[in-house]
Amino acid sequence: MDSPESSTPKKSGRVRSRSIVERLIYVLLLACASISIFTTVSIVLILLLESIKFFADVSLITFLTDTKWTPLFADKHFGILPLLCGTMLVAIGSATLAIPLGLGTAIYLSEYATPTFRQVVKPLLEILAGIPSVVYGYFAVVFISPLIRRMIPDADVFNAANACVVVGIMILPMIVSLSEDALRSVPISLREGAYALGSTKFDVTVRVVVPAALSGIIASFLLAVSRAVGETMAVTLAAGATPRATINPLQSIQTMTAYIVQVSQGDTPAGTLEYRTIFAVGLTLFLCTMAMNLLAQWIVVRKKEKYA
Repeated sequence: MDSPESSTPKKSGRVRSRSIVERLIYVLLLACASISIFTTVSIVLILLLESIKFFADVSLITFLTDTKWTPLFADKHFGILPLLCGTMLVAIGSATLAIPLGLGTAIYLSEYATPTFRQVVKPLLEILAGIPSVVYGYFAVVFISPLIRRMIPDADVFNAANACVVVGIMILPMIVSLSEDALRSVPISLREGAYALGSTKFDVTVRVVVPAALSGIIASFLLAVSRAVGETMAVTLAAGATPRATINPLQSIQTMTAYIVQVSQGDTPAGTLEYRTIFAVGLTLFLCTMAMNLLAQWIVVRKKEKYA
């Protein structure tokens, strides 16, 4: 049998080995976090530096107020409004389609569906989030566009309505998943208290559960809209490449992401003013999505219900 004196070095050795492993894990996790932060800061710095060079030649007021965007033409105009209008048209249109359908689906899965049905349907909805966006764009070109033109012959082949439909389908899983999680996080005691007062299932859902989960639901809406704003390939294929300040969804438009794809194909010489437009547009897109994400976080923190 080992004496207490001989077991003491073994214990100290195990403690030392465990301490070394914990330090290595700490260093590894710190390195991962540092790489993420460094990448984010680098992207922001590149956008800022290149955008500063762009705004040295183009007035910020012209950039924000001009209604024409033709940096690749002989008659050059650098007004971001057509691209911003096209981006917002797609984002609002897709949200108009996805929010009612997504919220209704989330309420049904949370409050009405059986556990078996929920376990089957929710993973199927998640599959939609795994489909590549280029597939959605191709689906819009070969199916949605001919369908819209069959109903409305005056519609362009590539139009904003195509993009609204496919982007609405793309953001639907996010709305359903986040809203359903928010609804299911409402304590069961609130439901039981409402039932004890004689409320029906519909009353409990509409007047108790949904208001209690409203902060999470609104946050899911804003995050989904920010995803729609940043969508690239589906919008590039479905909406067209005509920068136009319009609210007509049947016309061809161009979004900020689609323009970045167009210029990044290699036809524009690097270092030119036309090339730097992608950084100015990218900075505008970054600020829009960041504002939406900050608004979503503010709503979650500000309006979050607290239960004892």
